[in-house]
Amino acid sequence: MLRIHFTGVDLARVRMAGRPDALWETILSFHRLRDRRDARLFGEWRTETRSRLNSETRTLGMLIPSRGYFPDFLTPVEGQYGWDVGLDALRGIRPERMRRELQLLGAGAPMTPRLREFMDGGDKQLPRLMGELRAYHRAAVEPYWTHIQAQIEAERAARGRALLDGGADELLDSLPPMLRWRAPVLECDYPVDRDVRLRGRGLLLQPSFFCRRTAVTLHDPELPPVLVYPAAAQLASAPAGGEAARPVEEQRQRTLGKLVGHTRSVVLRAIGDGATTSELARRAGVSLASASQHACVMREAGLVTTLRRGNAVLHTVTPLGAALLKGGAVAS
Repeated sequence: MLRIHFTGVDLARVRMAGRPDALWETILSFHRLRDRRDARLFGEWRTETRSRLNSETRTLGMLIPSRGYFPDFLTPVEGQYGWDVGLDALRGIRPERMRRELQLLGAGAPMTPRLREFMDGGDKQLPRLMGELRAYHRAAVEPYWTHIQAQIEAERAARGRALLDGGADELLDSLPPMLRWRAPVLECDYPVDRDVRLRGRGLLLQPSFFCRRTAVTLHDPELPPVLVYPAAAQLASAPAGGEAARPVEEQRQRTLGKLVGHTRSVVLRAIGDGATTSELARRAGVSLASASQHACVMREAGLVTTLRRGNAVLHTVTPLGAALLKGGAVAS
C-alpha cells in the first residue's frame, strides 16, 4: 500500500499535468512490451514495436527490471515539458546521483558485471543510454503519440470537471479505483508498503497511457512529488487486436467519409472543452439519441474520445478533431 499524506496547503497545490510525459510513457511502455497481459489493448502494439526494434533495448533491459524499482533519473521532472527538455535534464544528471540510484537498483542481489560496468562508467555511459532511449522511443511511442495525447486530453477533461464540480476533494475522489481518497490520505495499491509526506509541496498528477493496474511514484522522497497513474480506458469502439494503441489511418479514412454535413460539424464544435451526451444534445440542438450516434461516428474516426465518469460519459475532441475544426475541414 502507498499512502500519500496531504496537508491543507498540499490540497491547494494539487495539479494535473498539462500533457503526457514522453519519458514516463517510454519507460512504462518498456514494461508493457515485456508483459503478456492486456493483449486486446497492447497485443498488436507489441507485435509492431518488436518488428521495429533491433538491439535498442540492451541497456534499457538492464536498468528497467520487469518489476520493482527503476532509477528515478530515467524520468526527470522536466520531462513534463517535452521529450527534448526531458532528455536535456537526463544528460545533465550528476554522476553521484546516478551512482547512488544504480546501487539501489543492484540492492538485494549480487550486482551483475554489466550493471557494475555501467555504474563504474558514470556519465560516460549516458550517450549510450540516451541513444537507446531515442531509438526505442521512435519505435515504441512516437508512432502512437497522437493517440496517447488524445487519451491524456480526455483524462484531463474528466478530472478538470471533477475539480470544478467539487474542488481538490472531488478531483482526488474521482481518480481510478486503485486510488482511494480517504482525507487527508490518498491510498494506492502498491507492491510495497510506503508513506509519502508532501509537506506543503503539492502533488503533480500525471495520467499515463502505458501505466496499468497500479500507480507509480518516484523513490526519492526529496524529489518533487509526482503520481503517475493509469488514464481511464477509452469507451469501446476499439476493435480487438490492440488497435486502440496503433495508428489506424486506413480505418479513419473510411470513417471520415461519413463525416459530411452541417450537423456533425456543429456537434463537433459543440463538444468544446468537453461535454456529456446530454450537454452535447442541448448545445447542438439535436436529440439525445442523435448526439450519441454522432459522437460514436466521430469516435470511430479518431476525432473524439469518450470516457465514462460516474453514470455519464464525457466526450472530448482529439488533436485530429481540433485540427479539422481549426481548418474548417468538417464543415459542409
